[in-house]
Amino acid sequence: MCGIIGSINKSYNLSALKLIEHRGPDASEIETFKVAQHDIRLGLVRLAIVELSDAGRQPMISSCGKFAITFNGEIYNHLDLREKLKEVEFKGHSDTETILYYLKKFGIDSVVDFNGIFGFSFLDIENEKLYLARDHFGVKPVYYFQDEKSFIFSSEIRPVKNLQDNPEPDFENLPTLLRLRYLPSPLTLHKNIQKLKPGHYIEVDLTSEKLHYTEKYFVKEQPLAQTPRKGNALKGYETYIENAVKRQLMADVEIGVLLSGGVDSAVVAAIAQKHSDKKLKAFTIGFEGLHKEDEIDAAKETAEILGLEHFSKKINFDNFLSIFEETTRIIEEPLATTSVIPMYYLSQLASKHVKVVLTGQGADEPLGGYQRYQGEVISEKIPRGLIHSSNKLIPHIGIKNERLLRSANALGERDDVQRFLNVYSIFTQNDILKLLNVKEDKAFGLISYFYETLNCERKKTAAERMMAIDVRMNLPDDLLLYTDKITMNFSLECRVPMLDTELIKYIESLPAKERLAIRKTKIIHKEYAKKILPERIINRKKFAFQSPTKIWFKNYNEQILELLLKPSPFTEIFNKEAIKNVLDEHLKGYNREKQIFLLLSIYYWLQDNK
Repeated sequence: MCGIIGSINKSYNLSALKLIEHRGPDASEIETFKVAQHDIRLGLVRLAIVELSDAGRQPMISSCGKFAITFNGEIYNHLDLREKLKEVEFKGHSDTETILYYLKKFGIDSVVDFNGIFGFSFLDIENEKLYLARDHFGVKPVYYFQDEKSFIFSSEIRPVKNLQDNPEPDFENLPTLLRLRYLPSPLTLHKNIQKLKPGHYIEVDLTSEKLHYTEKYFVKEQPLAQTPRKGNALKGYETYIENAVKRQLMADVEIGVLLSGGVDSAVVAAIAQKHSDKKLKAFTIGFEGLHKEDEIDAAKETAEILGLEHFSKKINFDNFLSIFEETTRIIEEPLATTSVIPMYYLSQLASKHVKVVLTGQGADEPLGGYQRYQGEVISEKIPRGLIHSSNKLIPHIGIKNERLLRSANALGERDDVQRFLNVYSIFTQNDILKLLNVKEDKAFGLISYFYETLNCERKKTAAERMMAIDVRMNLPDDLLLYTDKITMNFSLECRVPMLDTELIKYIESLPAKERLAIRKTKIIHKEYAKKILPERIINRKKFAFQSPTKIWFKNYNEQILELLLKPSPFTEIFNKEAIKNVLDEHLKGYNREKQIFLLLSIYYWLQDNK
């Protein structure tokens, strides 16, 4: 696991690499190449996980000298890929060396064969091309900047800004951030800095003086080698999920587990322990006081049942705002997701004991674990016209549950993309107009892109269509983004077995009824869990991995209001009265914790990017 930096026609040295040293404290290297009239620098900081010797050094250059790679991530099927490279005399057993020669032999489109998490640059010196790629589901971020003379890329934004002449914030995308609570790729809040979309690569043409690039979605719709037969779905699921976890135990260092009180991390932990030759370490974060979000007792019970060595820590609000400021700096992008706070402490705890952790993250989106998918299932049972008529009553019945209100406002909408957008929106168009005095106009197009790219119209149910988009849009640029940034801030690699490419291919091949139904979620996942876990773990009330910010924001309302309304870059952009109204509504019982969390996140982001 590493952090990559690269540039065309921009000079940099090891001081630029130090900006992401946390991603790879074990080594740092830069190589310079002359391709056509361009000077290309590839740099990398390394967290040694697989192949700890110098045989894993990067940037890595092929024996013929015509290809080079910098690679951030892990390719779990790389030994299978080596079977197609019998002619290569490998120096070591690193996955970087495997994919260097695999790309050399089969070309950039063969990236679709990589089962893993990755962001990499691949330089084809002979054909004068530079490629950047981001894994199928965007577990690893890749940022890039381009003008006519130069091209810069990195695993994080800081080095890209550092190598620019005059980096500037760009508030054009701020309304979309407010609408969706995160910024989907390719958007950022920095002028001319973009995020590479999940499952995409870009090709930079080095043959001419003026630089330009093309982008391609590399994932192909490939049928399973064997389509699951009716009645055999569970057996197939067992095979795929066990293989996924086993693959991700690949490491030359110790692996641990991020353990919640829920079923997803318990399943991952159970399989991992089954295939490990020593007791695994598990890590959990809880909260001081009586909070429903505290999972320590439940996780402790799970750890005892599975034979894990359990470590836990309780946190409180005492230094909440200072940690909030720090997590905003680490993530580099404002988010409304309250779980970034416990993830900070969880990563800090785990990093004291291991270098790699497995997580249960990524199960809810493909398997239908969220409430919004229930709305789609229910809406297909009721005529949209009837729902539309009922929605006229919503403003008059005083719904205060934020998620329920968003779902209710969306149900009557016939157009999939608009309905999905209504469900996702935490600030309405009217809210955004009051806050910024502008309207939001990009979110619909961003959702439409993946709706069309994934051929969603061919999927039988609306819930399947929404889940497919969420796996490749909401998940990568929200939950996976902050997980990568925060864990890597502590030099900790986080692996996501539930997003194994073969497992997701299998899950998405199943009929929707195997995944969810009215009042039932993650059906096949829980059926499998019954084979390896006690009923009391499976049937626990679902824990949401988040902070108890609903209560905290009420208790510290005045302190937060004072912070947000004092003269600052924040008040130069946002309407003070509209901000005050959001906090007042929260005090009146309307849950606005996500909205307040996002506004605070933007406030601290502006402080860090003056």
